[in-house]
Amino acid sequence: MRGSHLSRTRTFTAVLALAAAGAVTLSGCGQNEQKVTPAAPPKKQDAFEQRADQIVRDWPKVSPVHGRQQALLPLVKAERPEKTGAREITVTVGHSACDARFGARSHESKDLVVITGWGKRKSSKGMCTEQLATDKVTVHLKSALDGRKVVDAATGKQLVKG
Repeated sequence: MRGSHLSRTRTFTAVLALAAAGAVTLSGCGQNEQKVTPAAPPKKQDAFEQRADQIVRDWPKVSPVHGRQQALLPLVKAERPEKTGAREITVTVGHSACDARFGARSHESKDLVVITGWGKRKSSKGMCTEQLATDKVTVHLKSALDGRKVVDAATGKQLVKG
């Protein structure tokens, strides 16, 4: 009988000691209130963003994309801006004659500006000839070109030397 009394006393003493230690540890908590906003879920990269990251990572050893993709249309050419501090560049996009909308977008890094053309078909139904149309599009850059190379995302070729 005596052994069980000592065992209960020891257990009670250990629990009491742990509770006291926890109270001392937590006594400093809650002094300053801190607001935390939930982080936005990570955005999934589209085909162009993935390709642009690959080009920036592997430059200058980049191979062309196989097959024609609406999100990665090749550029026919790019016009060199007149000023080195220019924040826009004009490119000629080769798109389908059946595209209702078309344009170009860019991805910028320290050394490169990766640009691609894109097209949006009028309708997936009906006939469409595979006729190529070319149009000039002005791409606005986040920062000045300042010596960066301009690269076509679809072909991986350099269009303009900075």
